Amino acid sequence: MDDQATGLFTPNRFRHQSVLITGAAQGIGRAVAERIARENGSVFLVDRSEIVHEVAESLCELTCGAVGSATADLETFAGAQDAVAQAREALGSLDVCINNVGGTIWAKPFEHYSEEEITKEINRSLFTTLWSVRAELPELIANGGGTIVNVSSVATRGVNRVPYAASKGAVNALTSALALEAAEKNVRVVATAPGGTLAPERRVPRGPGPEGEQEKQWYQQIVDQTIDSTVMGRYGTLDEQVAPIVFLASKEASYITGSVLPVAGGDQG
Repeated sequence: MDDQATGLFTPNRFRHQSVLITGAAQGIGRAVAERIARENGSVFLVDRSEIVHEVAESLCELTCGAVGSATADLETFAGAQDAVAQAREALGSLDVCINNVGGTIWAKPFEHYSEEEITKEINRSLFTTLWSVRAELPELIANGGGTIVNVSSVATRGVNRVPYAASKGAVNALTSALALEAAEKNVRVVATAPGGTLAPERRVPRGPGPEGEQEKQWYQQIVDQTIDSTVMGRYGTLDEQVAPIVFLASKEASYITGSVLPVAGGDQG
């Protein structure tokens, strides 16, 4: 994180709180983990990539809390249960769970998706959150309450990624419906909906890059629509995505539940 972002930290905002972050090896998830560590939270990082252990090690000197990590296949309920169990063992309890796994694998008009590709998109961007929330909720209830933050997307109204849009629309519905059930158990359920975000090149790609002129054109349509849909006319930064996630995860947002906050330069999704 840059020096400007460092000045935005709230010292000790997460002290004595245990936070689980999925999809934490790179991108938004990693940046969220870094911010919460700097604010002295105990963090447990989960990802499918072994890189997550390197990231966790780098956070140890940033926080006075505990740091742990695990690899897991969050596209399965068993994988999500195992990740939550490891987080509880490492941190003692869970106060906040931030579910960040997802992302478009392919970019093309819907009629060009195969059955297998549609299934993979749904597994990646819906079931990783659905299974994670199902595994996390009993732990938060047992702990007397807590907060779930889901990372959705404004691409619910986006071209050339209908399966991804459908997945994130379901994440939004999951967030609002569960908030109604969980409120009486002292659990808040909220989400952010990021727009296009500038980030370092991924060490583990989400999927195959566009091949051939047609696929490159389809991908460029996504980029053009993302920018054109914003009021600000640009992509956001990692820091601009992290700040709302961390705010919603904190006690400062204690009277907010069921909300999906667009973070997309004016694009409401």
